[in-house]
Amino acid sequence: MAVARVHTVQPDILKGTVVCIETDIARGLHAFSVVGLAGKAVDEAKDRVGSAIKHSGYPSPKTKNQKVVVSLSPADLKKDGPAFDLPIAISYLLAAEEIATDETKRLYVGELGLDGTLRPIKGTLNVVRTAKEAGFTEVIVPEENAEEAALIDNITIYKAKDLISVIRHVDLKGEEGPENLPSQPLTVVSGGWHESAVNLEDIKGQESAKRGLIIAAAGRHNVMMAGPPGTGKTMLARALRSLLPPLTREESLEVTAIHSVAKSDYGISSKPPFRSPHHTASHTSLVGGGTNPKPGEITLAHHGVLFMDEFPEFDRRSLDALRQPLEDRLVTISRVQGTAEFPADFILVAALNPYRGVEDGTENLARAMQETYKNKISGPILDRIDLWLEVPHVPYETLTSLPTKTKETEIARDQITQARDIQRQRLQDSVANTNANMSARDIENLISLKDEVSDLLQVSSKKLNLSPRSYHRLIKVARTIADLDNSDNIETSHILEALQYRVNV
Repeated sequence: MAVARVHTVQPDILKGTVVCIETDIARGLHAFSVVGLAGKAVDEAKDRVGSAIKHSGYPSPKTKNQKVVVSLSPADLKKDGPAFDLPIAISYLLAAEEIATDETKRLYVGELGLDGTLRPIKGTLNVVRTAKEAGFTEVIVPEENAEEAALIDNITIYKAKDLISVIRHVDLKGEEGPENLPSQPLTVVSGGWHESAVNLEDIKGQESAKRGLIIAAAGRHNVMMAGPPGTGKTMLARALRSLLPPLTREESLEVTAIHSVAKSDYGISSKPPFRSPHHTASHTSLVGGGTNPKPGEITLAHHGVLFMDEFPEFDRRSLDALRQPLEDRLVTISRVQGTAEFPADFILVAALNPYRGVEDGTENLARAMQETYKNKISGPILDRIDLWLEVPHVPYETLTSLPTKTKETEIARDQITQARDIQRQRLQDSVANTNANMSARDIENLISLKDEVSDLLQVSSKKLNLSPRSYHRLIKVARTIADLDNSDNIETSHILEALQYRVNV
């Protein structure tokens, strides 16, 4: 009996690794072993595979006195998850010469039920992406994963409901020859703006805060909202969802890949993700980690919004861990088993109450916040916040007398779309795609400042004691305000408005 080889993929966050599954059958007392750094779920596959093969009309490996060795290579890569069931079953049947197949560069993934049915797996998108890059021409996946798998073009996706249908597709020994599985057409991601449960029209008053949200959505700037309880901070954060432009196809694929591996319910959509972890969330669940590093909330918010309500109540270690992703747009998790880098390009929206107890009437909410939480929010974190928005109490007469604005969200979307188009044109030769992502080199090369604007920036920087990072972020916010005004140059009025959003402690 010859060694049989088939291929599958071990998925990761934005990529995967092709795994070769080799099966050898030798005479001897019955034994079935899986080698190659297999996790518990993979090691248990031999029982599921044996039962599935039996219920598909072929002799089970357990009925024969033979030694079966299944090797997963590369041997130093940790293999985990039930996606190896189907390729192991096909590899065994080939080694046992129960079936024969052609030389098609084919890849298999899927979990097997005891009766041979195929069950969905996680990380299908990354499996197909990796398969295409490795030169495979077709991938066989469970029916439930076919739509996600077909997001990748120029590779054939076949969907199967059970093991016997896969065998009929690949087996050359069948009396009537191979029976092709149904192929899945290319999946189209729906575009267009996505609605939110809360829109700008639903919030009366707080005009300054709403203006700040429009700036944040246009340039993807980080926001911190401070105000007493019940003033609308959470509503404002949720209204931001309706202001975020739909993701591009490539961004949508990245987000779908992340959520597929993490088994999130995000699905296939161009809607930017919105993650809102509770302040009691553990450090690992927020940042990511574990024995074998896995992504946390900041990675699940990639290309979307991370809303952290009651910001100072989060663990101090977790807040300080936000420094790297807020600056580098990725987070690095280092463990003994290895180091993993996860994408984390999100808009941070933080909300806090300046007081834990009764309000004392102070108008300097930033100072009240610093005194209340005794510097729990570190300076480096505040330095990475672009927009500080105060959300004070709205007078009762304002709530009852102000008419509801119509088409406020629609008007804001038009402004944001215009600003994003301007940024895309300006940054077409840069790695950045929005103002918030611009590097110092981008600012130097792409943004020219008038003399009076430069003078105002220098005076403001000295008076406010701005760090170089804050100085650059001030220019980025001013550039976004100018884009909203459809202005070619940054004017002094844009700098002055941007200065209003700097935290003053």
